[in-house]
Amino acid sequence: MTAWNVVLLASILVLALKIAGYLVPARLLEKPTPARVAMLLTVALLAALVVTQTIQGTGGHPVAIDARLPALGVSAILLAVRAPFIVVVLAAAVVAAVLRLLGWMA
Repeated sequence: MTAWNVVLLASILVLALKIAGYLVPARLLEKPTPARVAMLLTVALLAALVVTQTIQGTGGHPVAIDARLPALGVSAILLAVRAPFIVVVLAAAVVAAVLRLLGWMA
């Protein structure tokens, strides 16, 4: 199976899942439990994506500890104190850039 076959199959499956979502009765979605599960699931999936992209290794190494990890820590702290999002992004970028400039965790 080529990569294009995988992409086409995944696209068809995603389209089928989206169409199936329209078939769910509205009264089921109006209950508080499904809405809360959907909200929490979205946050959990995004957090998992951020962590895996931060510590994903290259060149045969399963885990890479580099400047992205302290930047993620700084952003987590700033988000905990409810700093504006642009401040969080800029602070994380500055931390990663300074660490790489100094040659630490490059």
